[in-house]
Amino acid sequence: MSSKLLYFLKYFIPFSILLFIAQYFTQKTILAKIQFELNVWNNYAFHITGTLLIYVFLLFVNRNFADKTGFAFLTTSVLKMMAAVLFLLPLIQSQKEVIVDVLSFFIPYFLFLFVETFFAIRLINKIE
Repeated sequence: MSSKLLYFLKYFIPFSILLFIAQYFTQKTILAKIQFELNVWNNYAFHITGTLLIYVFLLFVNRNFADKTGFAFLTTSVLKMMAAVLFLLPLIQSQKEVIVDVLSFFIPYFLFLFVETFFAIRLINKIE
C-alpha cells in the first residue's frame, strides 16, 4: 500500500504545486482586474485534501476488497461533487457575479478528477 501511495505522491505533489502556481500567478497578473471571491489557497486546500483522502480510501478498499474499488471510486467521486457544491454554496447564494469564481474552482476540480481517475484505473487494473 505504501509503495502505491508513494508512487501516487511522486506525481501528485508536483502536479498540485505547478497547477497552484499557474492559477495563483494567472489571477494575480493576467486577471488582476477581476475581484475573486474565492481564495486560491482555499480552492487548492479543498482539491488537494479531497484527492488525497479519496486515493488513500481507494488504496484501503483495493487492499481489503479489491473487487469493490470501482464502486468506491464512483461513490467518493459523487461525495466529492456534493462537497464541492457545499463548498461553493455561499458563493452561489451571493448576489454577485460568480461565473469567474466557479470556473476558477471547477477547472482545477476536473484536472484533479482526471488524476484521481487515472490512478483509480491503475488500481482497478492492478498496474504497478
